[in-house]
Amino acid sequence: MNVIEHLKWRYATKKFDANKHLSPQKVQIIKEAFNLTATSFGLQTISMLVVADKDIRKNLIEHSYGQRQVLEASHLLVLCIQDNITDTDVDDLFDNIQDKRHTSNTILDPYRDDLKRMMQQMSVQERQEWSTKQAYIALGNLMTVCAIEQIDACPMEGFFATKYDDIFQLKDKGLKSVLVMPIGYRAEDDMFADFKKVRKTIAESTIEL
Repeated sequence: MNVIEHLKWRYATKKFDANKHLSPQKVQIIKEAFNLTATSFGLQTISMLVVADKDIRKNLIEHSYGQRQVLEASHLLVLCIQDNITDTDVDDLFDNIQDKRHTSNTILDPYRDDLKRMMQQMSVQERQEWSTKQAYIALGNLMTVCAIEQIDACPMEGFFATKYDDIFQLKDKGLKSVLVMPIGYRAEDDMFADFKKVRKTIAESTIEL
């Protein structure tokens, strides 16, 4: 299949085959795709939990509006943001650039200082909102990668983030959950798999100038 055919194949999977599991190689592709997601300035203020443990996921159903995908899927991805962005985060980014590219600090320092000032001018809430936008970029990227790899997925905003944070002790890690996505393989009797896609026409959704 070409990319468009893969995207037509994907849908928000409502029922997973609980007996089918992703191979370690597939899980590694998902992790690498997440890490390669474009983020603003390359400042990766997002993290991803990859949850295979069924006992943990069973406890998440009641905090996910009863959506059993969180349990029945092969794995559950939980996209998180940092609860704050500090000068240290900016320094870590530019130190990593210097280490990987051997770029002179004379060149990097003005950009380092500008990014620090930008973050300092934001409130904590604004920084979190900024990071949440990065999480949505990652979610979109993962959905496309899953489609290409023929991994079924169900992006979800419908969950109680504070409960997830408590269960995974995210506060201790300086993180907050913002999105979840069960991934695995669709059940044969998931009727939603055969539904026709409902979209605007390309002429309606795009504008050429």
